[in-house]
Amino acid sequence: MQQHVQPPAFVASAYSGFTGQYIAGRWVAGTEGVTSLDRNPFNDDTVAEISLASLADLDLAFEAARSAQAEWAKTLPSERAAVFLKAVAILEARKDEIIGWIVRESGSTRIKAGIEWGAVRAGMLEAATMPSAAQGHIIPVDRPGKEARVYKKPVGVVGVISPWNFPLHLSNRSVAPAIALGNTVVLKPSNDTPVTGGLLLAKIYEEAGLPAGVLNVVVGSSATIGDAFSRHAIPRVLTFTGSTPVGRHIARVAAESALLKRIGLELGGNAPLVVLDDADLGKAVHAALIGRFMHQGQICMSTNRIIVDVSLYDRFVEAFTEVAKTVKYGDPDLPDTLVGPLCNDSQVRNVRASIEQARAAGFRECLAGTIEGRVVPPHVFANVTNDSDFARQEIFGPVAPLIRAADEAEALAFANDTEFGLSSAVFTGNEARGLAFAQRIEAGMTHINDITIHDYPHVMFGGEKNSGLGRFNGKWIVEEFTTDHFVSIQR
Repeated sequence: MQQHVQPPAFVASAYSGFTGQYIAGRWVAGTEGVTSLDRNPFNDDTVAEISLASLADLDLAFEAARSAQAEWAKTLPSERAAVFLKAVAILEARKDEIIGWIVRESGSTRIKAGIEWGAVRAGMLEAATMPSAAQGHIIPVDRPGKEARVYKKPVGVVGVISPWNFPLHLSNRSVAPAIALGNTVVLKPSNDTPVTGGLLLAKIYEEAGLPAGVLNVVVGSSATIGDAFSRHAIPRVLTFTGSTPVGRHIARVAAESALLKRIGLELGGNAPLVVLDDADLGKAVHAALIGRFMHQGQICMSTNRIIVDVSLYDRFVEAFTEVAKTVKYGDPDLPDTLVGPLCNDSQVRNVRASIEQARAAGFRECLAGTIEGRVVPPHVFANVTNDSDFARQEIFGPVAPLIRAADEAEALAFANDTEFGLSSAVFTGNEARGLAFAQRIEAGMTHINDITIHDYPHVMFGGEKNSGLGRFNGKWIVEEFTTDHFVSIQR
């Protein structure tokens, strides 16, 4: 039997009463019998204590979503849009508190947390336009008195599994359009960020007037509810953002469901940033620095390989290293910190292993530093070979591999020589050359003379190869979260 708990309130302190689950419009304790400590990655302070969900809680959440969906789908477009406009007003009024939560729980720097807050705001505003975007068609048929109609309808219930690196944004990126289009949602945030990845978002939408059951949040261990979430028969669409191995596993488990479902996967990346021989060196260095070190490199679109034409390579290595030496790292709460702590100890072990791997391979270590706690200072390695294990992996940390290319053809071959294909960038002084190069990169997204990290709510987001399936944002997410129903009339 679920125990009701005191609803959380927005407060400026580190602990605000997020203690369990949000199911059917009620704040309830999880019934697994296990409490998880939610800790600040920088100083290990406890920011929340969460009673974890059981399989029974998961079933209740999906049943609540199913029960609420038909009525929610009947609401007028203006009524649904009003929820998002109210949510934006709450987001603006609570800006400092929300940014504070992102900093404390995920180890985000204030720079990154402010960017994430802005992305959530933009996503809510875009969602406010979506209720009227689900439009059907009347299609001529070559038969007297015959009419064909295609109605666009909500898919029903959507299951969302979100990550810890941009928790509020990457949860809302699926939640907002799903509910805007008349669906209901069950959200499972990462256990590293249960508040900013789920419970805080539920609180915002609750205050904005979202009806009970439209959004449900379950916080539980993957061992207990992970596979059951993916296999559950109720959700018609499942979205996941995270690593490629986990995404593959989720796809396999989802295939075991009693009813087939669509799956949207935004997975790993190994984004190349290519600097051609006619590039503006200063701008390329700046973009590579931000693209690599923003949020400690813990972004799927992060610049993972910096590929530079031989004619500029030595100067680029020197300039990049000198600027990297000035990057502030440490306490994420300080306004000028660019590199804060990694999210958890597992990430620290992985990044430490990558650094040792680069050293063992004999790559030139241009910049290093001492790892303290979960804070890894910027590391820069030159003369990295593109086919090395070091370059081929996704380095989720502030470690920059600099790779020399003999010419444009080799730079393109290097950029495409990866199992991933999410984001990419190319720097050149010739726009036409840049466009031709960009169109030959095997990736879902390519940016000319800009960083690899971009996610606009009205512009397509998605990858190729092992970077995922499906597309997010704008009219593309409308297609993912709706279904077409063909109805014919014979008069």
